[in-house]
Amino acid sequence: MAKAIPRREEDYSLWYNELVKKAGLAENSPVRGCMIIKPYGFSIWEKIQQQLDLMFKNTGHENAYFPLFIPKSYLSKEADHVEGFAKECAVVTHYRLKNDENGKGIIVDPEAKLEEELIIRPTSETVIWDTYRNWIQSYRDLPLLINQWANVVRWEMRTRLFLRTTEFLWQEGHTAHATKNEALAETKQMLDVYAEFAEKFMALPVIKGVKSDSERFAGAVDTYCIEALMQDGKALQAGTSHFLGQNFAKAFDVKFTNQEGKEELVWGTSWGVSTRLMGALIMAHSDDEGLVLPPNLAPIQVVIVPIYKGEAQLEEITLVADRIKAKLTGQGISVKFDRRDTHKPGWKFAEYELKGVPVRIAIGPKDLENSTIEVARRDTKAKQILPLLDCEEYIKSLLNEMQINIYNKAHHFRAENTHQANSYDEFKEILEKKGGFIYAHWDGTNETEDKIKEETKATIRCIPLDDKIEPGTCMVTGKPSSRRVLFAKAY
Repeated sequence: MAKAIPRREEDYSLWYNELVKKAGLAENSPVRGCMIIKPYGFSIWEKIQQQLDLMFKNTGHENAYFPLFIPKSYLSKEADHVEGFAKECAVVTHYRLKNDENGKGIIVDPEAKLEEELIIRPTSETVIWDTYRNWIQSYRDLPLLINQWANVVRWEMRTRLFLRTTEFLWQEGHTAHATKNEALAETKQMLDVYAEFAEKFMALPVIKGVKSDSERFAGAVDTYCIEALMQDGKALQAGTSHFLGQNFAKAFDVKFTNQEGKEELVWGTSWGVSTRLMGALIMAHSDDEGLVLPPNLAPIQVVIVPIYKGEAQLEEITLVADRIKAKLTGQGISVKFDRRDTHKPGWKFAEYELKGVPVRIAIGPKDLENSTIEVARRDTKAKQILPLLDCEEYIKSLLNEMQINIYNKAHHFRAENTHQANSYDEFKEILEKKGGFIYAHWDGTNETEDKIKEETKATIRCIPLDDKIEPGTCMVTGKPSSRRVLFAKAY
């Protein structure tokens, strides 16, 4: 199974596409640009969803659901927003089909034209802020902390499974506050939630920062983001949190009466991550044999494969496997005992390696004699023979060790592929020969940013939110620069 995957160094893009399909994560659908997420892929997304949902609720947020369809007039109420999404919107113009009178199948009924076209949501700020106008009257109604898990549509020309699809799954948080400071605190808090999730659960080191003006979300005052580095040296934006100011409150007339009895516009935020995280998980950790899943997000954390001849041996192994499974499951570890007789053990080993199952236990006749098991870890491929007695504690510890090891490996890769450039020529040379993250000075103008993007295909990923303030001069224009910003080619 795994031999069918191209090597990363030969064709990274093909490696990624084939791995997504061969590992049973997703496949292309009959609708161009859309994907079918298969059960194993969706089970990983469910793990992501469950953990994030818990983190959202622990920070006071509640889930709700808003319509898929948005009246076209809503998008035109916030000028920057409609300009940012106009080219990506799918539009519903009719509400009925009918049989062609000439017998040529089904056609759109021209008499069923909608009075106002509906937009399939590319994001939900407009319909949600229209709703908030009815929900918010007084300071007692604030803060309003709402999240929804949903699908959205953005009409993409160039698509790739999980990374960029016409329809994708995501969550979008939308909050309303009485003061600017509260809204800013919310924006930064959710950025921290995303960063914590990426690092502790995805084993993915990220850099937190704020987007440049040209890269910020349409309709936002500021966009904060987390940026991660993939194994091919390209960056991937893994999550965004937007400070909306009062822009949407103004557009939809969302006001509240403060404690002094005066009417004010509310302050807003929105924030989201999507199934793009699946792409990040694959590209940051996996190898030429298949997926490498951090244990904290693996649907199957331990698989037990029996090696036997005859039903009698299988039943003996089953008794041992069931005991191990019960103890591990009791500690919150997901375990699968694969006693299928349709495939040989070697085939199963390759399958679970391809699927990135963190720990594989093999139990054969010699193990029954010696009261041992063979344990193989996916990240390093190391194997060892363990005594059966109390092996469960070792496996629990091993999963924790693997989670840390996968993170450390990704962190080391990022460190090895993070550079500084002090001149434009040096910047171009690093991009061409090494790739990765590049810290360089920029004069803060859109003109210089556009020039760099046009000439090198690299973009400003973020202005980092760290304390490494180092004044200098722009690598392109020589004008003053207050600090280095983070550049990379990106997905």
